[in-house]
Amino acid sequence: MSEPAQVLVYAPETEKLRYPPDCPFKTERATATRRQLLGAGLLGTGELREEPCRPASRAELERLHTPRYLDLLQAAAAGELTPEGLHAGLGAPDTPVFRDLWDYACWACGAALHAADLLLQGRARVAFNLHGGFHHAHADRAGGFCYLNDVALACERLAAAGRRVMYLDLDAHHGDGVQAFFYARNDVLTVSLHESGKTLFPWGGFEHELGEGPGHGYNVNVPLPAQTYDEAYLRAYRTIVPPLIEAYRPDVLVVELGMDILAGDPLTHLQTTNNVVVEMARHLRQTGLPLLVSGGGGYQFEPTVRGWALAWRTLAGRDDEDALSMGLGGALMSTLDWAGGWRDPERPVPAEVRERVESELAKTLATLREIVPLLRRR
Repeated sequence: MSEPAQVLVYAPETEKLRYPPDCPFKTERATATRRQLLGAGLLGTGELREEPCRPASRAELERLHTPRYLDLLQAAAAGELTPEGLHAGLGAPDTPVFRDLWDYACWACGAALHAADLLLQGRARVAFNLHGGFHHAHADRAGGFCYLNDVALACERLAAAGRRVMYLDLDAHHGDGVQAFFYARNDVLTVSLHESGKTLFPWGGFEHELGEGPGHGYNVNVPLPAQTYDEAYLRAYRTIVPPLIEAYRPDVLVVELGMDILAGDPLTHLQTTNNVVVEMARHLRQTGLPLLVSGGGGYQFEPTVRGWALAWRTLAGRDDEDALSMGLGGALMSTLDWAGGWRDPERPVPAEVRERVESELAKTLATLREIVPLLRRR
């Protein structure tokens, strides 16, 4: 039997669905990434392939979302925004009401559930859902461009099938919605590396948020200082993530791969390059665990596409193809403003930034080693 494939779960139906033009969230990122992978010969083979999906059903959504909230979402998409809908977070600047709201959210969730099923059935070792990553959606309210929580639904499906799940959120924003769903559970370990809530929405995700009841110790937050750069980000990742994997021993990893960690993102304040993405993808590949990789934030269009393409290529074990992309990067992006391939150049770090970030990060990591049971020294 051949090795399970790396699969891009892709819904062409989403190509006609859009957030409002003035919204920073662009659904077109997934389509552009798929086009880039096809142009690079990294999609369309037996080993690296794509599969269609279906939108999530109402019953599937009700596994985590309340029926009344789903009613409000459908009504809002149809043009009916009530005071109750406003109370559920709809109609704010970061949760606009628009015609495609319900349909796109259902497709994103359906793609996530299909990706989970691919892993459960052994038909994929890595399953990508770049339509998703809506980690701010709660059971009964929207937030941060998120209406339905596809990654939480995927985690729930995997856990319901008896898998021990580790959710790793690498978006610049704290995964507050996912945290809320699993805060009192120990069958899903939620881990979020994000810019500190002191400087970024959703203004939480601090070290001492450890879970409650049976879930105490199974929620881990790593708040990062503003202007965290490659070396510091990777220090946090390597200090926290490998030991948690070793201690928790998950059966599967669900990873939110937000590209708003990249320097220059208009909504965040981190200063990493996509070389961080490559290093993390290498580690995730080396774990040998089944992986469900989701999209997420990323409000610079082309850097986001390049970052996701790099993650796909690295997880496929094609790290040796940098020479190829160096010559083809501009052509593959259909633009002339990037002639250096997919990898970012290194960024210089001012001494004062390095000193501040290192000092803050050292305190955070020391605290986590002390208070997180899975990290505590014996």
